[in-house]
Amino acid sequence: MSTIDPAQAELFSGMAAEWWDRKGSSALLHKVNPVRMQFIRREVAAHFGRDTMVPGWLDGMSCLDVGCGGGILTECLARLGGHVTGIDAAEASIDVAIVHGAGQGLDIDYRLAATDVLVNEGASFDIVTCMEVVEHVSDVPMFLASLTALLKPGGLLVFSTPNRTAMSYGVMIVGAEWILRTLPRGTHDWDRFLTPEEMRRALNRAGLELGHVEGIALDPARGFALSDDMRVNYIGAATRRNED
Repeated sequence: MSTIDPAQAELFSGMAAEWWDRKGSSALLHKVNPVRMQFIRREVAAHFGRDTMVPGWLDGMSCLDVGCGGGILTECLARLGGHVTGIDAAEASIDVAIVHGAGQGLDIDYRLAATDVLVNEGASFDIVTCMEVVEHVSDVPMFLASLTALLKPGGLLVFSTPNRTAMSYGVMIVGAEWILRTLPRGTHDWDRFLTPEEMRRALNRAGLELGHVEGIALDPARGFALSDDMRVNYIGAATRRNED
């Protein structure tokens, strides 16, 4: 049983042509990607004891980027030495990712697939990333359980997702979709957003222990930055509950 929401997959397929247009509908993703990588760098250093100040600090590690889209984050993981797989439910996005990655000389295994397909194949990874995906799936418990199954013993999950607050509604739906129109209407359903506490409980039921969590906020001076303010969006790391 797949957790893919066909309507959401179709919506993102329609946006695929702009994945690498830094002024298009993916502009915010390009701006927030360095912040995501900052968090990943810190969590990998703490969890795996890696020296993330040296080139290729993901060397030898298997990475899965769930909901990879056109490969914005996926390519960063590959450039750092990771053996990277990227999966997405939108065929047009995967097509864009394959072409762009090849043009950059990167060896990335891109696949049109849901997480359950990889689970059924017995795949597992040291690091699983899942950025802005949880709020788009059709069955959150099933989806999180599949992420648990895809983690190797001692593996690390890093995710980001919008918080369900009045501010997130104003910023992500009223602002981005209705007023600025940087995203198509219907990209987000506010009722699907999870608060950090709801996410913690959902992860726990899936066999995962939520670790460090931070907000991603817009700083007028620095742009997007890690923050104590989780009212709009937050990023977190999790491991299997029975592991240190």
